[in-house]
Amino acid sequence: MTKNITFSADETLIEAAREAARAQGSTLNEQFRLWLEQYSRQRQAQKFEEFMAQVKGKYSSGGRKFTRDEMNERR
Repeated sequence: MTKNITFSADETLIEAAREAARAQGSTLNEQFRLWLEQYSRQRQAQKFEEFMAQVKGKYSSGGRKFTRDEMNERR
């Protein structure tokens, strides 16, 4: 589902951005959607990195290699 939102920005900045999008064969709206998607992914990646930093060292095999059966064992 697409939802409309409204932003405020300097008029000359908006026109310059529209021209840049046009030069790429795109629209300002499409470019904003792409930016929003990338911005959201960066935040998700940052959360993942923070989580991995928290659990690093808490769970370790001590260098031991597990067998396939051990890895799939249910407890």
